[in-house]
Amino acid sequence: MTDKPTEIQKRVNASREELIQFMLEICEIPSMDSKIGPVGERIQAEMKKLGFEEVRFDKMGNTIGRIGNGKRVLVYDSHIDTVGIGDPSTWEWDPFKGKVENGILYARGASDEKGSTPGMVYGLAMARDLGYLDDFTAYYFGNMEEWCDGIAPNTFVEVDPKIKPDFVVIGEPTRMQVYRGHKGRVELKVTSSGRSAHAASHHLGDSALYKMLGVISGIRDLDAHLKSHEFLGKGTIMVTDTRISTASINAVPDGFTIFIDRRLTFGETKEEAVQQVKDLIPGYLRDQIKVEEMFYDEPSYTGFVFPVDKYYPAWALEESHPIVQAGQETVRQLWNESRPSGKWSFSTNGTYWAGKAGIPSIGFGPGDEVHAHTILDQVKLDDLVDATAFYALFPKLLSEKVK
Repeated sequence: MTDKPTEIQKRVNASREELIQFMLEICEIPSMDSKIGPVGERIQAEMKKLGFEEVRFDKMGNTIGRIGNGKRVLVYDSHIDTVGIGDPSTWEWDPFKGKVENGILYARGASDEKGSTPGMVYGLAMARDLGYLDDFTAYYFGNMEEWCDGIAPNTFVEVDPKIKPDFVVIGEPTRMQVYRGHKGRVELKVTSSGRSAHAASHHLGDSALYKMLGVISGIRDLDAHLKSHEFLGKGTIMVTDTRISTASINAVPDGFTIFIDRRLTFGETKEEAVQQVKDLIPGYLRDQIKVEEMFYDEPSYTGFVFPVDKYYPAWALEESHPIVQAGQETVRQLWNESRPSGKWSFSTNGTYWAGKAGIPSIGFGPGDEVHAHTILDQVKLDDLVDATAFYALFPKLLSEKVK
């Protein structure tokens, strides 16, 4: 009987150059602002070459590749959009063509999160060829997430293909460890109203900006007192953006808005988070300062609209959960070592898959989230290739754990 890990690693090593070239090509295609059509076309071409049974765009413009015909549904989730590059002058190399140095690819999206796509696509094809997908219908789901995390999987379940998976693997960077959760978040907007006047006669006006100063300092001080959880860690709150309404730079502002990123740990609710901010508003200003939960209803690049509130629940699976154990067993069989399970500091599509839909989900991917959104966005090429073996073997071991 052929040893499963040995056979997989043999096939992965034989595909090394193809995997790396595929990665270089998808990084070279910009996919900022959730414009993932061109990079989706390149990924779809690779899936067609590998014999996926269905390859297409969904209504939102995400890429779907189906392989296998088993009773259970397994989704490999890899978001293929990226953040922007910021000031181009801060990059010492072309951010899309990137550079390879000491076995590391530096390019926008290398870690967050194009790095999981080659391994997922090739890994699923290898799993099929080895008979490891017999129990599953598997999907590669190359989606937009920077745009609004959780919205793409929400449409996968409710709109197109209108399927609720049994299990999900999220390819966000995990340093080649199995991750099993992260904090949730809610996005809030706080708006104050005032009265405009000439700055030279500011006593005739009523500054909307000044009204907000106490709220901003209260938010800063609140952060240290938020609840904590032994696995997920402490909740956080941060003012991340502002907008001002003023007639000119010589006028008293008549409107001021702050935007808040509130990370929620277990034991914190959305309602509690909103009330904490409301409690920072002095009583005499409560009719002039309004706190709102944010809502997302912008069209995707295809024109598709799927309105959702910008609330993303915290989630975590126990170490003993079968999908976590299958992931850990995959690591042990492939690399003959045990690695601790972990969690992300940032947010992923797991907010919907596991947080809202309750679908058992884990993360596994090359790269480290500390490099995400930076000019040192990077992935080790050895890890990019090795992740393919994980994605190939995992379905077989998962089927053994959930019989």
